[in-house]
Amino acid sequence: MYLISHRGNIDGSNPELENSPNYIKKALDLGYDVEVDVWFKHGVFYLGHDEPQYEVNYDFLTNTKLWCHAKNIDSLLEMRKYPIHYFWHENDTLTLTSNNYIWSYPSINPIKNSIVVLPEIHNPNIKECIGICSDYIKKFL
Repeated sequence: MYLISHRGNIDGSNPELENSPNYIKKALDLGYDVEVDVWFKHGVFYLGHDEPQYEVNYDFLTNTKLWCHAKNIDSLLEMRKYPIHYFWHENDTLTLTSNNYIWSYPSINPIKNSIVVLPEIHNPNIKECIGICSDYIKKFL
């Protein structure tokens, strides 16, 4: 089962640190995969949920334990050029990642062999999922 830290969180949401490279590295160092929000503007990759905040290079994003959520079309198009695991969704029920994983939208009861997102909010059936993306990921150990 993939245990995926949502934006670097492992024990609750921390909006002031989410998506910052050091916060993400801490979650990675603890052995978790991490979902990050990625922007591409003016030829540069950034992390940040609502806007580009933290500049990173493509090498950072090629970490195989990152699940990169493209936040603008330019980031999607640019990430396709590199060995980066990425996906795009807005309000879609499901989306397929570049590595062929099914990513469920938060609040959707996931289908078999998918990644469930934020189960702490919506309490879906997670028994048949292959991964969990959560702000409280350490509780799923």
